[in-house]
Amino acid sequence: MDLKNTLAKAKAASRSLQTVDNDIVSSVLLKISDAAIERSGFILDENRKDLSLMEKSDPRYDRLMLTEERIRGISGDIASIARMKSPAGRKLSEYKRPDGLKISRISVPFGVIGVIYESRPNVTFDVFSLCFKSGNAVILRGGKEAVNSNQAIVNVIKDVLAESGIDQNIVTLITGSRDDTLKLLHARESIDLIIPRGSRGLIDFVRENSSIPVIETGAGICHTYFDEYGDRIKGQAIINNAKTRRVSVCNALDCLIIHEKRLDDLDFLVEKCSASNVEIFADRKAFKSLSGKYPAELLHKATKDSFGTEFLSYKMAIKTVATFEEALAHIEKFGSKHSEAIITENNDRRDKFFKIVDASAVYSNSSTAFTDGGEFGLGAEIGISTQKLHARGPMALDELTTYKWIIEGNGHIRK
Repeated sequence: MDLKNTLAKAKAASRSLQTVDNDIVSSVLLKISDAAIERSGFILDENRKDLSLMEKSDPRYDRLMLTEERIRGISGDIASIARMKSPAGRKLSEYKRPDGLKISRISVPFGVIGVIYESRPNVTFDVFSLCFKSGNAVILRGGKEAVNSNQAIVNVIKDVLAESGIDQNIVTLITGSRDDTLKLLHARESIDLIIPRGSRGLIDFVRENSSIPVIETGAGICHTYFDEYGDRIKGQAIINNAKTRRVSVCNALDCLIIHEKRLDDLDFLVEKCSASNVEIFADRKAFKSLSGKYPAELLHKATKDSFGTEFLSYKMAIKTVATFEEALAHIEKFGSKHSEAIITENNDRRDKFFKIVDASAVYSNSSTAFTDGGEFGLGAEIGISTQKLHARGPMALDELTTYKWIIEGNGHIRK
C-alpha cells in the first residue's frame, strides 16, 4: 500500500463529504445497516478465520467473536445513528458587535480521524457510522487478530458507498506493518485526530509516538466500593452484574473495595459470582472472611499485581479498607479514570464520592456496565475517553466535531 497516496485520497474525500446532504448520509447508513444482516454469512465466515487462530481462553476471544445476534445488534446501532441529527453545522453561539460585525461559532467535523484498535470488529462498523454521520473520513487500523473480519466489514461498507455514489475513500483500512502504524501517527498533513481504543499498552504506544493530537480511550480499571452504609441486597446484584455481565469489556468490575465493618456480608455479596467461576484475589482480611465460604479453588491471596489490573476475564480483586478516605485513596492510586462506583445509603458519602472521585463516569448504587454510548442515549460510541481535554466519557457524534468562527461583515475594517 502506498500509504502517503492513500492518506491523501482520504483527505480529499473528507472535503467532498462536506457537501453531501445529511438525508443522503442517513439513507446510506440505513443501507449499510441492512447490508450488515444481508451479508452476515460472509462476515461470519471471515470472522471464523480469525477466531481459529486464537485460543478460546484468550480474554480477547469474546471481543473478537461475531454472532448473528451481535450483527443484528450492530445493525440496530447503525440504524439508530442514521436517525440521529448530525452535529455538524450547528450554531453554537452568535454575537453582533455594536458596529454590525456578526460573529458566530459553528460545529464542524475534524476532517480525517485515525482510529487504532484491537480485537473488536464491531468497532469497524461503529466507528465508520459515527464518523460518516458527523462528516469525518476515517482511517482504521485494526489489530492483526481481526484482519479478516475487519476487511470483510469494510468491503461491505465500500460496496454500499459505491452503489450510493459516495467516495469510497472516506473509509480506509490499514493492514500493514508496525512501521505503517508509526507512519500513520506522524501523518500530520493528512490526519487531524488519532483515537486509540484498546489495552493500556496500545494507548501508551500511540500517545508516546504520535505527533498528531490524541484522545485516549479504552483501558478501564473499574472499582466498586461497598460502603459501611451499603445495602447488601443491592450490592450483591450490582457486583455480580458489573463483574459477570460481559467480562471482556472496559466497563467490567476489576476490584471490589469493602469497608471492614461489612466483612461479615462479603460472602453474600460475592455469592453469585461463584456461579460464574469468578476467581477472587483477596487481601488478608477479605481472604480470611471468605475462607470456607467461597469455593477454595477460586479463592486466592492477593499480590501487589492484583490491584491496578484490568482483568478482562472472570477474575476480581478485593481490597478491605478501614475508612471512606482509604477507599478514595485506593481508587486514586489504582484507577484509570474510567468508571467508579459506590454502594451506600448515606447521601453525604454519595455526594462526597461524586465530588472527589476523578473518573469519566461516577456511579452510586449502580453497575458500571452502563458506561456505554448506547446506554447513555448517544446511539453508539467511538470509545470511552478517560482524559479531560475536548471529550470525556462515551465519545459519540457530538464529540467527533470541533468548531470554527464565522465572521460576517460589510466592508468592516479594524482601526
